[in-house]
Formats: sequence, structure tokens, C-alpha cells
Amino acid sequence: MRDKKQLLIDCMNRAIESKELAGLNVLVLKDGKEEFYADAGYANIEQKKPFKRDTIIRLYSQSKPITAAAAMLLIQDGIIEPYEPVGNYIESFKKQYTIENGLRHPVREDHPMFIKDLLDMTSGLTYPADDTVAQVCTGALYNELIERLSTDDMMSTMEFAERLGTFPLNFQPGDHFQYGTSADVLGAVIEKASGMKFGEFLKKRIFEPLNMKDTDFYVPEEKMDRYATAYDLGSGEAVPYSGNNLGIRDDGKKNAFESGGAGIFSTIDDYANFARMLMNGGTFEGKEILTERTVRFMTESKLQEGPQKDMTNGWPALGGFSYGNLMRIMKDPEKAGLIAGEGEYGWDGWLGPYFCNDPESRTTFLMLTQRVDYATGITTRKLRNIVFA
Repeated sequence: MRDKKQLLIDCMNRAIESKELAGLNVLVLKDGKEEFYADAGYANIEQKKPFKRDTIIRLYSQSKPITAAAAMLLIQDGIIEPYEPVGNYIESFKKQYTIENGLRHPVREDHPMFIKDLLDMTSGLTYPADDTVAQVCTGALYNELIERLSTDDMMSTMEFAERLGTFPLNFQPGDHFQYGTSADVLGAVIEKASGMKFGEFLKKRIFEPLNMKDTDFYVPEEKMDRYATAYDLGSGEAVPYSGNNLGIRDDGKKNAFESGGAGIFSTIDDYANFARMLMNGGTFEGKEILTERTVRFMTESKLQEGPQKDMTNGWPALGGFSYGNLMRIMKDPEKAGLIAGEGEYGWDGWLGPYFCNDPESRTTFLMLTQRVDYATGITTRKLRNIVFA
């Protein structure tokens, strides 16, 4: 008989002993009830500070499902709708264009960038790189954002989005899938549509109702002793990371740029409450946050054939998955390279936090760690295979 709990603990300890990770914690829920929790290693190696249950980490891209849920709130309330042009909320998105063979082409009138394109990463927006004009322009904007973090003139969520809207798109919206700044622009849309700062909206509609008491776009001074250090372990030694990747302040202090794609700080129990709400059809401790139909809409795959091919080719380790509403969604377990149930959904982050809900087995798997460029790492896949085997 497999001792699943011991297997999980042994796997976690091996990751620490081999210096694959500095520290991590893991939480498994079944029908919203805790089945397993353990932690291993350090949140700060130099101070010998253990990685604990209340350790606060940078979610990076694991912020995206929360941003998607915020959009769902406005969709179910009739404030925004998926096929509404982004230009209805951000002026610079009204006259967008692509560049092909050095020539400028306006986006199609019948398919401007829709809110749905932001949710499905089919917008034509990109992250920084050197291959196209759009990527170079986006990189320059991030560089400016990061430079201004140390000034009294930090770049805001809305300024970031408005500036992005003046750049060329990587492709005609809807034609392809490309991971990029879509969730950050969605945060600005939510800000404009709701009439309140994006962070205020999340606090009022998601964080407070879900009792996510340690979740925000910054870490308050009184909680800094619980804030984990991120480490670069690429050399085999743990080197503390101190950059501001994608404009996220590594010092955890307040940031005018409330990034819907990467900016949220949280703990494993706070994120578990968010996962519980989704697994329970939108309800948390008797309070309806989202309706059951809205959750069903949010957790179904959305990609058409062309964008699906882009995703499959770009992320071979996500075989069997599709994408929709800022999450991976398991569509074909027979093509998967890990043990997974049909309909499983979730996402990860640049420093290694990982979330998934598997409605088939009613199981939630959460893992938090802080390693540079880890995303879904080897230990993550090993742990979830133990859980879902």
C-alpha cells in the first residue's frame, strides 16, 4: 500500500537535499478539506528562516487566475462582456496595427482586440524579447517601468496599458496564441470598468470575501519577517535574487503598477481559499462569489485550432492541455505527459508557485517555492504525480 504522505515528504526533502529548491510547501485538499500539508527547506537560507505555512511569496504568473476571476465578476454583473473591444476602456487600443514585412496593417475592423483575446492570450500582446518590433517596444516599456520604481513617479497600471496600446501587435488578434501582457491590460480594463483601482477591486470582491488576509500587491512592513527570499540555483549554489522582473518589486514594497499578470503576493492558505471557491462552484463558506455557471465558463478551454497549435508547439510539456481565461485546462489526458484528469485547470508562476484544481477527483494541489525560472519544475511534476496517481 502506497503511503502517499510519506512519498510526498520524501520527494520534497530530496528537492532540498539536491539543492534543486531552497524551500517549499505543499497543500493537498479533497472536497475543500485538507488531506496533506508539509514544508521543507528555507524561506531565507542566510538567516536559517524555515519555509513555513504562513510564508509570503511572489505569485508572479499565478496571479493570472485571480485576474481572470475578477473579470468573471464583471462579466456576470453585466459590466463587461468577452466580445467587447478593449478600446472601449483604453483609448490607445482603438487604432491598433501589426507590422508585416516592414509594412503597417490596421487590425481587422470585424475583429479588434476583444476582452476575450486578453483572457485567452490571443491578443497579439507579448512579453519582452528581441524577435519583433512589438517585443522590443514592450521590453523598453518594462525597462522604464523598472527604472521608475525608485522614484516618486512610478508607472501606474493604467499608464502601462495605455502605453502598450500605442505599440504594434505581434499578430492580428484571434489568429494566434502567445503568452504576454494580456492579463496586465485586463487589470487596467477592470480598473476602468469598475471605477476603482485594480487592487481595491480585488480586495473588495475577492480577497476580503475569501479571507485572503495576507494577499495583496505588496507586503506590509509588519509582515516582512514572513516574506521569502527568491533564489537563483542555476549554478548549484543558492544565490539570492534581487531584481524586479516584469516590474514586480522584489523588496515587496508598494507599487503603482498593480500587475494582473504577475504582481500579487500571497500564502498557501490564502490561495487555497481561492481554489476552494472555484472547486465549490463559486461559493466560499456560504457566500456566493461567482455563480456556478460562471465558474464553469471560466474553467472550460477556449482556444480554436490555430491558437491551440501555437500553444502545443510552444509548450510541449503541456501536452493534452488547452488554455482559456488565463489558465491551462486539461482537454485530452491521453496526450498528457503527467497524470491528470479531464477538466483539470490552474497555472504556475515564474518563481515556481503552482496551483491546480481537478474536478474529476475533487482534488486541489498547491505548491509554493521561490526559485528563479522554475515555473512548473521537475519536483512539481513529481509531487503532483504522487497526488493524482
